[in-house]
Amino acid sequence: MPGLIAQLLADEEHQKSTPDPLAPRAPHFPAKAKQVIFIFLSGGLSHLDSFDPKPKLFADAGKEAAVDGAQGKKLRLLRPLWEFKPRGKCGTEVSDLFPHMAECVDDLCIIRSLNTDHRDHTQATLGMHTGSVTFTRPSLGSWVSYGLGTFNHNLPSFMVIAPHLSFGGEQVWSADFLPGAHQGTRVASGSNPIPNIKPQGTSTRVQPAELKLLEAYNRAHLADRDGDAALAARIRSFETAFGMQREAPEVFDLSQETEATLKLYGLQRGQTGNFAWQCLAARRLVERGVRFVELIERGGGMYDTWDSHEDMKAHGPRAKSADQPIAALLRDLKARGMLQETLVVLTSEFGRPPFVDGSGGKGRSHQISAFTSWLAGGGVKCGITYGATDDYGIRVTENPVHVHDFHATILHLMGLDHERLTYRHLGRDFRLTDVHGHVVKDILA
Repeated sequence: MPGLIAQLLADEEHQKSTPDPLAPRAPHFPAKAKQVIFIFLSGGLSHLDSFDPKPKLFADAGKEAAVDGAQGKKLRLLRPLWEFKPRGKCGTEVSDLFPHMAECVDDLCIIRSLNTDHRDHTQATLGMHTGSVTFTRPSLGSWVSYGLGTFNHNLPSFMVIAPHLSFGGEQVWSADFLPGAHQGTRVASGSNPIPNIKPQGTSTRVQPAELKLLEAYNRAHLADRDGDAALAARIRSFETAFGMQREAPEVFDLSQETEATLKLYGLQRGQTGNFAWQCLAARRLVERGVRFVELIERGGGMYDTWDSHEDMKAHGPRAKSADQPIAALLRDLKARGMLQETLVVLTSEFGRPPFVDGSGGKGRSHQISAFTSWLAGGGVKCGITYGATDDYGIRVTENPVHVHDFHATILHLMGLDHERLTYRHLGRDFRLTDVHGHVVKDILA
C-alpha cells in the first residue's frame, strides 16, 4: 500500500508536467468565435431552389441551353419549385422552401459563390470536411480541437450527432494522423444516444478507485515512453469516457427544457430521434463547453438525402425536417447571448444545376462549379450576401470561394491562422487547407 500511495503521488506530479492534448489553448489571435456548430445537409442542397434566386431560370424554364462539358448537347432548363421573396430588414431573397430560416436572414451571411473539386458524393463530402477529395485527412472539427483544445474535460471536444452516416462514413469526423483525442465522437439521437454510458459490472462507489489505480499504471507506462503523444491521447480518451458517465446523461436529458423552448424547435416533450432533437442537443453541448459540434441531416434510407435526381419535390420533406429546428437554434443561441461566440455553419457537399436530370425530367444532378452555404454568429457580418453566379446559377461570376477558402475563413473566425495550424506527419507539415486557401475578409465583422 505505501508503494501504491507513492505511485499515486508521483502520478499527480507527472500529470502536471505532461501536456494534456485537450487542454484549452490560446488562439493565434483574438477572435469572437469560441465554438462551432457545423450543420451538414447530406446529398447536395439545390442553391437554385433555396438561397440563390434566378428570375431568368423561372422565365426560361422548359427551354434548352448549352452547358460546358455536355459535348455540345443542349439540356432542358428546370424551373425552381419554390418562389423567392425578399426577407427581413436586409431584403435578401430566400425561397419558400425554408420559411423559418428566411425569418432569420438578418443574422445570416449567405455565400453564393462556393465551388469544390469533385462531383461524386463521397469525395465531395470528404472535401467539405477534410479539404481533400483524394487522400484521407483529418476533419475540420479535429483540426479545431487540435488547435484550441476544449473547455469541458468531461465531454469530448468534437462531437457529431448523426443518427445515420453521411457519404464518406466515419472518415467525416476522423482525426486521421492527428492525436486520437481529437477524433469526433458520434452520438445517435434517440432514447439511448450514447450506448453503454452507464458503468457495467461495478458499483459507482468502487469504480472511481479502480480507475484511479488504472490511471496510475497508465501514467507510469506513459512516463517510460517519453510522453508518447499517441499514448497520451489514448489515456486522455479513457479519462474523457469516465467524465462522460457523469455529464453526458444530463446533457441529453431534454426533459429539463421549458415548453416554450421545445415549441420553438418543434419538438414534443419526450420526442427523440428527429433533427429537432439534434439541434437542441447541439445547443446544450456548446452551452457546456464542447468546442465543435456537427449535425448531419439525412434520413435513414439509401436515397433519403438531399440528393434529388428524380424529382426536386424530394427537397420538401428534407426541408420540413430541418428548417424550423435550424432557425430555432439560431434564435435560441441569440436569446441566450451565445450566438456572438458560436459560429454556426450550414452547407452541403455541392449544389445542383438548372438542368433536368432523371427519367421523369423533374430532378437535378450534381454541380460543383457553384453552390451556396451560409454562416451566422461568431464574428461574421450579418444580413449580407457574398459572391454571385450567372443567370442560371451555373458559374460563379463574382467573388469565388473555394472550399479551401471556406475552411481558411472558418479557422480565422476561431482565431486560427490556417497556414500556421500544421501537424508534422511523415516528414511533412500538413494543414487543413493543404497549400491553398485565402480568408474571405469581406465577410468578417
